This record gives sequence, C-alpha cells and structure tokens, in this order.
Amino acid sequence: MHSPHPRWWRSKNWDEHVEHLEQMASSDAFRALRDRILELACLRAEDRLLDVGAGTGLLALAAAPHVAHVSALDFSPAMCHRLQAKAGHVGASNVDVLINTATDLPLADGTIDVTVSNYCFHHLTEADKRRALSEIARVLRPGGRLVFADMMFTVTLTSQRDRAVVALLVKRMLRRGPAGVVRLCKNAARILTRRWEHPASTGWWHDALVAAGFVDVTVRALEHEGGIACARRPA
Repeated sequence: MHSPHPRWWRSKNWDEHVEHLEQMASSDAFRALRDRILELACLRAEDRLLDVGAGTGLLALAAAPHVAHVSALDFSPAMCHRLQAKAGHVGASNVDVLINTATDLPLADGTIDVTVSNYCFHHLTEADKRRALSEIARVLRPGGRLVFADMMFTVTLTSQRDRAVVALLVKRMLRRGPAGVVRLCKNAARILTRRWEHPASTGWWHDALVAAGFVDVTVRALEHEGGIACARRPA
C-alpha cells in the first residue's frame, strides 16, 4: 500500500541513502571530523570500541587498526551490509556489525572501553537522546570514554550562534539554485510540522550528559553547525 504522503514528507529511509552517505563520508570536512573524534578518544590497543550510528564505517574502519575490537552499530540494514563488505575488503576481522538502534544497545553491561559517534544523535528526539546516553553509560566500563560529534544548534534562533548557523545552512541550499530552493521549502515544512531532525544545543548536551551520570564533560561548538562532546563514565 502506497503512503498518502509524498516521499519528502515521510521519515527518511536510510537504506536509500547509502551512496549519499558514502559521498559525505569521503569529504574533507567529515574526514577531518573523524580524525578529531578518534584523536580525542585516545584509543589503546586493548580497547573495545562501540561506534553508534556507524553508517558505512567512517569511524569504525578507521579505528579498527588501533583497538582490539569494534562493534559497529546502525539501524539501517543497507548501511550495515555496505560496512560489512568494506570491513571484509580491508581485512578488518575485528569489526562486528550490529543492526540495532542507539536506544537499545545489544551489548552486556560494562563491556565497552570507548564509545564514539558522528552525526547520529540529531536524528533522535530529546527523549531518545537521553535513552541513548543511558544505554551508552550502561555498556561502558567504569572509566570508559564517550566522544561524539553532532549537529549542535537549535532552530528556535534564540542565540546568535543559532541564527548564524541557520543563515549559513540557508545560504548553502540557495547556492544550489532551484533544487536548493525546493529543498529549503521542504525543510521549512518539516520544521513547521515537527518532522525535521532534532539537533540540540551544546548547553543541552552538557546538561544531558551530566544528568546521565557522566563526568569530565566538555562540549564545544565547532566553526560550522556541529559540535563535539567528550565525557567519561565514573571509575
């Protein structure tokens, strides 16, 4: 049965966006962000690492040579299939690919040394973000680290940075000509009907991490719409 709504109105089906994500992951900006996340994660040879929202393996495959084991989790079967194929191609035998959600991690308590993620959490509602943090805290061992990057602004335009970020995103879309105008209108409709993504501010993330029981919390806005957070489960 066909949906009564046009394709752009419906929730994004990530199985249809594997190639698009591969293009994004190959960009200089995303590779630089990947390197920064892994640098802050302070990877060790004995670490067991979890990549939440692994996509096609931007973080997971880069981390694999430096740790003992990688659990790469994504809820899109198509993304996971591509990641598995790439892991086999590069001989990353220490990578396990898991199909599941960030709010229901299929891992035992205290079995992960470091959790990383890149541009995953803005797809979750605030309630699901909190559930994901609770799950990450559960699977991290005492003293385990969390490092992630994500969109970190709000569309309420309440701060100078929020206004600057939204203006930048609008300019990016308008530079694409008519196609960009169409996309801008679609995104505006999604925002008005609460069907858009759910980015949160750096302040929200700081408070949420502290509320989830993490310590040594730092959240820093980047020069674009993103931000990067580091935290640790208490020892």
